[in-house]
Amino acid sequence: MVAKASDTDLEAGDPAPEFELEGTDGETYTLESFADFEALLVVFTCNHCPYAKAKFDLLNDLAAEYDDVAVVGINPNDATEYPDDSFEAMCDSVDDGTIQYDAYLRDDTQDVARNYGAVCTPDPFLFANEDGTFRLRYQGRLDDALNPDDERTRVHVREAIDALLGGDPVDLEWRPSRGCSIKWRTD
Repeated sequence: MVAKASDTDLEAGDPAPEFELEGTDGETYTLESFADFEALLVVFTCNHCPYAKAKFDLLNDLAAEYDDVAVVGINPNDATEYPDDSFEAMCDSVDDGTIQYDAYLRDDTQDVARNYGAVCTPDPFLFANEDGTFRLRYQGRLDDALNPDDERTRVHVREAIDALLGGDPVDLEWRPSRGCSIKWRTD
């Protein structure tokens, strides 16, 4: 396990890169799939990383708490080298209630993670739906618990969501998320 900080070329106001990915429910999802939501929280995550696992409950809570925000997990990890991140294991995590996001998607080609500039799990991106285009409003840590066993005292992403839904600017410093590096395929 290597701790890595998030680092993206996307800037505030940039549109969300397009995707077309299979979900654990058997449906195919695109940005248009979330057009009825005021905001979209995309989190590059996985099943095996202790940093990502430490955020499952927070992401589940956000998905349950905010009807106007789609919480979408995208798993880009190499499932051949990391079988815990296979599509089947993802489905199992949803079926047993471990993951309760609005959608849990598989980025098998890893192209979506590259297009977003995601480098670690978890790596979150919060977009506002502005006239049918999702525009980046926050990219940074979910909370201030940087290590899996740390207790959080501040939930940055909740502050960002509340500001966005309240029509206020998201006035948070974009501090990088921290987690395991994305497990890129080497073939």
